[in-house]
Amino acid sequence: MKAIVINQYGHANQLEERDVPKPQIKDNQVLVEMHATSINPIDWKVREGYLKEMLPLEFPIILGWDAAGIVQEVGSSVTKFKTGDRVFARPATSAQGTYAEYTAIDEDKVALLPDSITFNEAAAVPLAGLTAWQCLFDFGQVKAKDKVFIHAGSGGVGTYAIQFAKHFGAYVATTASEKNQELVESLGADRFINYKEEDFSEIIKDYDLVIDTIGGEVQEKSMHVLKEGGKLVSIVQPPNEDLAKELGITAGFLWLQENGKQLEEIAKLMENGHVKSIIGHNFPLTQEGVQQAHQLSETHHAKGKIIINTK
Repeated sequence: MKAIVINQYGHANQLEERDVPKPQIKDNQVLVEMHATSINPIDWKVREGYLKEMLPLEFPIILGWDAAGIVQEVGSSVTKFKTGDRVFARPATSAQGTYAEYTAIDEDKVALLPDSITFNEAAAVPLAGLTAWQCLFDFGQVKAKDKVFIHAGSGGVGTYAIQFAKHFGAYVATTASEKNQELVESLGADRFINYKEEDFSEIIKDYDLVIDTIGGEVQEKSMHVLKEGGKLVSIVQPPNEDLAKELGITAGFLWLQENGKQLEEIAKLMENGHVKSIIGHNFPLTQEGVQQAHQLSETHHAKGKIIINTK
């Protein structure tokens, strides 16, 4: 099968098109014929070697950990899925990723995909959508009327986080550039902050939850906009626990947990029109296409999700 692989760490030019064996599934896995995947920052961070101590993967590595496609084969112990099912998933982080024509995925990480949702829309969801969901509800325990502050609202995680928080009745503030104001407000943001011209720490205060997608100085300043007992969750770096203690808040780092049941919940919200995927860019599953997609993701200025079409 065709796949885009890396044989060593480095820049985007390390991504190469190769013919590799089709995956052999285990008893608890399904083989998915891929229709679409998407690019996430973890993809190029692994490619550059930034995560090699945390994720010691063996070369050649097929990157990509978002999947949307059709079940081609099921393992002997699989009960929830059958051949021909439309599905989507955030597979386990392994060296056998989703920049390929087929991928093997554990049953518990897979969710059925309603017919009304396209493969592109579904491929945008798993990593970014689950991250947003787990930040808000597993870590943040967000409820109606809570005040939630989301950094980078026009990015992959941000677009889902705004929609989830609003659907469950929270008040949402978010940062974005002026060109993305209309987008984040259309998703439900109550307070738009132009990060290029405004200092969020001078504008908002007494929030219940901050979702930090930036890190560094922004993360530290974000702690000061929380009320006592508030929470900050970061997806980029562990927060300063001493400062959190001093301010009387809870701060933590979230590493995504693959979860098929949570994807089913998100699929219901999408099917009922409460949540949508924001897709900004499409590239083909070719060496050049995936290289360009990585380069775009690395700018941090992609609007919405970057999709790779495998069909």
